[in-house]
Amino acid sequence: MSIITFANEKGGVGKSTTSVHFAYWLADKKKKVALVDADPQRSCSKWIKGMGSTISVTILTTPDELLERIPEIAREVDYLVIDAPPGLAECSRAILFRADLAIIPCQPTGLDLDAASDAVRLVRQAQSVRGGLPNVGMFVNRAAKGTKLKDEALSLIQKINDVIALKTVIHQKQVIADAFGQGATVFDLKGAGASDAAAEFEKLFREIMRLL
Repeated sequence: MSIITFANEKGGVGKSTTSVHFAYWLADKKKKVALVDADPQRSCSKWIKGMGSTISVTILTTPDELLERIPEIAREVDYLVIDAPPGLAECSRAILFRADLAIIPCQPTGLDLDAASDAVRLVRQAQSVRGGLPNVGMFVNRAAKGTKLKDEALSLIQKINDVIALKTVIHQKQVIADAFGQGATVFDLKGAGASDAAAEFEKLFREIMRLL
């Protein structure tokens, strides 16, 4: 079993979107996967329900629930994906005390990079207690192609100590934003935009799997 969390202290950076797409991608690869929704907005659980997916989703809202239930759920699957909450440090710590891998999505703005540094700090606290785990990677999300902001964000991430800077960038696309409302993932949708987004997610998820 492997436990992967998408974490960031800031909301709106794409944790839920990436969590759902990653869980769907794993399930499509015939892996037994479950998802823990720890975000107060319950975006993942609503999304999975709207898709009619058979992926198991458990809503956990307190640090004690997370610490106690995550190992139980993980024992039943190949991969457990956790959508961590924004801002709730104690819940985030509880998740990081159980995760094998923490992935931090970061939008290419100064505010988002600053918030991502808070998430890195929480990861390092967990690593100091656990003797190394979780491993941590970071990727640039919702970037505009050919912009200076994207290049600057990639450069800054590469300079963060003990954080693996993932090479894949997920670019801003309307089809990704629309997927929730359509009860689907970009892997299900038609058109060039969906195909491009699916290819980027595929590349990102293969990178993530190499970190496990």
